[in-house]
Amino acid sequence: MDLMEKAMSSAEVRANLPEAYRRLSPDQLKQALKKMHLIRLFEEGAEDSYQRGLTYGTMHLSIGQEASAVGICAPLTDADTITSTHRGHGHCIAKGADPKKMFAEFFGKETGYCRGRGGSMHIADVKTGNLGANGIVGGGLPIAVGAALSMKLQGKDSVSICFFGDGANNEGAFHEALNMASVWKLPVVFVCENNQYGMSTSTERSTAVKNVADRAVAYSMPGVIVDGNDFAAVASASMAAVDRAKRGEGPTLIECKTYRTRGHSRSDRNRYRTKEEIEAWVQRDPIPRFEQELIGLGFLTAAEAEEIRAAAAAEIDEAYEFAKASPSPDPADVTRFVTTV
Repeated sequence: MDLMEKAMSSAEVRANLPEAYRRLSPDQLKQALKKMHLIRLFEEGAEDSYQRGLTYGTMHLSIGQEASAVGICAPLTDADTITSTHRGHGHCIAKGADPKKMFAEFFGKETGYCRGRGGSMHIADVKTGNLGANGIVGGGLPIAVGAALSMKLQGKDSVSICFFGDGANNEGAFHEALNMASVWKLPVVFVCENNQYGMSTSTERSTAVKNVADRAVAYSMPGVIVDGNDFAAVASASMAAVDRAKRGEGPTLIECKTYRTRGHSRSDRNRYRTKEEIEAWVQRDPIPRFEQELIGLGFLTAAEAEEIRAAAAAEIDEAYEFAKASPSPDPADVTRFVTTV
């Protein structure tokens, strides 16, 4: 095969790849893989800290859902915003948060994103467009619509992303938010991370429709179902929805079918799920899947994959030590930076 034939063959292969692999550079894909490793290692570190009594309260881990967070955020810039959930550590890192400040927030330190006042479920980073996590199920839906309305009124070329779980799709706020966004053709993308369970209740028992995305038709918007453990599928769906929103064509509902391999929260003993079910999803782990796909397509070498894993581990170790060494808030400031209504 001569050089011309090789070039044509390479072009044909690339043309048949998912949109994400055609629009993202090899460096961007490697950075996406690193973010997925950072999310996994951050949450494993947070889990270990909790078990050792270094953090308090509870936490909701998204281990197994990394491709959803990173894939959705792949086409976004700091001008675009997200609203998150009680299971939002992955969204934070995917949108560009610093693990140092995140760990510091977990440890209740002054150097945390919310000066140690918010903890696991309330991390926000407005500089990167993260409007914050939310302990209220479905609480981010109306906030995302409000952000999108603001963007439209100001004529901004930006989009608002709303992450929510399958449990939130049965809340009134879900239906109100989708209806208003569609009526006003707002630049918002609704992302349901369907991990099969709202706390301990399966979607089969709680939701009348088979797919959350099926509800999009009631609000005259596209409803897209993707494999939430497939980075390229998620990122490609996000790109299409973001492009549509920025063209002024209104919202999209994306449903990422995924799974959390840990319990709902740290107090969840997982008695409602079988070991076989969990293990089946562990075999679909999005991180090695993405890594092997990049290697197979020639975007990544095995040596580079190892370097990325090592770099992510070093960054998390540094973040952990930074948080431990950071100062605690001064008790005299107990009423500062806290607002009540």
